[in-house]
This record gives sequence, structure tokens and C-alpha cells, in this order.
Amino acid sequence: MKTALCVSACLLSGCAAAPSISPISDDEVRRLMARENVQGLALATIDRGRVVSVQAYGKRNVERGLPLTPQTVMYGASLTKAAFAYMLLQLVDEGKLDLDAPLPTLLPQPLPAYDRQPWDFSDLAHDERWRRLTPRILLTHSSGFANFRWLEPDRKLRFHFDPGERYAYSGEGFYILQLVVERGLGLDTGREMQRRVFDRFGMRNTSMQWRADFADNLADGYTLDGKMEAHDERSRPSAAGSMDTTIEDQARLWAGIVRGDGLSAAARAMLVQAWLPIGSAAQFPTLAAPQASWPQSLAAGLGVVSFRDRSGPAWFKGGHNDSTGNMVLCLERGQRCVVMLANDVRAERIYPELARRVLGETDMPWRWEYG
Repeated sequence: MKTALCVSACLLSGCAAAPSISPISDDEVRRLMARENVQGLALATIDRGRVVSVQAYGKRNVERGLPLTPQTVMYGASLTKAAFAYMLLQLVDEGKLDLDAPLPTLLPQPLPAYDRQPWDFSDLAHDERWRRLTPRILLTHSSGFANFRWLEPDRKLRFHFDPGERYAYSGEGFYILQLVVERGLGLDTGREMQRRVFDRFGMRNTSMQWRADFADNLADGYTLDGKMEAHDERSRPSAAGSMDTTIEDQARLWAGIVRGDGLSAAARAMLVQAWLPIGSAAQFPTLAAPQASWPQSLAAGLGVVSFRDRSGPAWFKGGHNDSTGNMVLCLERGQRCVVMLANDVRAERIYPELARRVLGETDMPWRWEYG
């Protein structure tokens, strides 16, 4: 047991032989951006669990000629899910949440009894499989739901397979987790995220909902065809993806996460543990049946995706919509990460090369992430 603990400690803290982050020149970043017509991109690097560099390039709004800076507020998208999972693991450490408790024991009412927006799960009234859901199943995206119910032909929530059976990315599962936090534990999601995550890491320009002071330095987004989409002012916290943030704050967040600040060693290990093998050929479409075997041992962690890199354990989390492309890739050996935020979805085309320039060759499954 002592040997196993020493090996784990070495992986989490970085061994002496671990390589360092490689610098990338501003000119090289701009060259790659120009190649793909990327309007704005922010980049941070982390080495030995410490922030090494934070940079921003291009425009936050092209039409008005406004520059993107390290303090520009950008949409965090599904990076929110990983930050929320980190908060949940604090509740686990405190004995307030059991990841394997079935949903009926975590809520004061049956899930289908919540029948009003924003928590309407009445579609599940005639399917008892909701009783099998647990926080671990929801965090590993194995609920059996589509990503969002509005993607269904009739816009209704339904199970496509039994809970826990396989991986299928779903924001709906995080809605249920937020319901557990708010109705089951009586906590306010926005306040808990602020206190337990954002304040802990000194993230002064990050919030789970819109703040009026964000308007002074805000990034609008750009789609694949270069169309500008105005930043969405989200009026209420959503665990599935409402976080507004900056590259400075995200650098602090992921440095803290890779170090394990605020969590027990056991909880930090649980975050990135390979809980459920992933056999889909790509992350999207979400409900595709398993049809691939990944040599990297691709698997669902708790809010992140883990894989076996040539350097050892590694994990990542993306955040995406039509005008946003975000990616965090972390290698446990040396506690090295690259954090990339873009208000232009075309930036995803250059992320593999940017990550390689910073971290060296990895086994990151880019084909799975971006199809």
C-alpha cells in the first residue's frame, strides 16, 4: 500500500524527470490564427501546478475593433461542468453527498414530481429507471439521456438506454445534479460555486450568471462562417454551462485543480479516475453506440475525460457552442496543462497544434473530441 501511495503522489506532484512546458512565440500563435481566420484566442500554460503564462490574441469584437485581453470576459461553456464537479467533490469530502446514492434518497420528492421550469422532469413519470440514477452516473455522462431534451424530435426527455450502461454526453444529467444540490441539500448553486471555487482560486471575473460589470470588457463570439454572435447574458446559474470567465481566472482554476487544492487526495484522484470506458468513435453525436476501441484507454472521469498518455495519466475537458471553442488538457506527470479559450469556434482547428507546441507529443484523442 505504501508503494502505491508513493507512485500516486509522484504522478500528482510531478517527478524530477518530468519535462517542462515549452514556450510558444506570439508570432507562431498569430500565424496559426491567421491560417484559420480565428478572430480571438486566449492561452494559458501551467507547469508543476503553477501558472507559467497567460496571453490573449486578436479581437473580442471585430466589428468595433476591440482587443481581446487576459481580463476579457469570455463564455466558459461546458468547462462549467468540470468546475461544478469539483465543487460536488468538496461536498463528498464533507460527507454531504454520496456519489452512489440513488436519486430517490437524495431528493425530497420523486424526480418526475418536479414539473415546473426550470426543473421539469415530468416526462419521466412513466419510466421508473430514473430511480437508478446516482451522482456518479450523472457525472460520468451515462444517464441514458440525450445531450438536451430539445434535441429530441418531440423535445421530451427520455431514456435511450439503462442508466450506467455506457457513455453518452448529456447536459441533462447536470441539470439533475443541480436539482440535488438545490432541492436535496438546500444549497444555492451560484453561491456555492462562488465560495468554494471562484473565491478559493481568486477568480475575480468569473460568475455562474451575468454581472453588469462584465459589459466593459466582454467577448462576442464568431461562428464557422465568421458571423458574429453577441454574448448571451445568462440570468441564472446552470451547472451544465453558464460560467462567464477570463483566461486569467481559468489559469488559476486549472492550476488549483491539478494541484488538488480544496480536496482530499482521495477526492482529487476520483475526479480523473477512469470510471467508465468510452467506446464511441466520437463525442458527438452523443447517443452513438460503442464502435471504437481506444488504445489510450479513453474513459469518463467525474466531469472530465481521462486517458492514458505516453507520459502517464492525463485528462481533458472541452467547452463548445456555435461561436465558442474551449479546451483544457492536463498531464499528471509534472502537473502540466494548456488552457485554451476562444470566442471563435474555428480555433478548435488549431488546438491540436497549439497543445503539441506547449506539451510536446501526447496521445490526446483529438479525433474523438472533435469528430
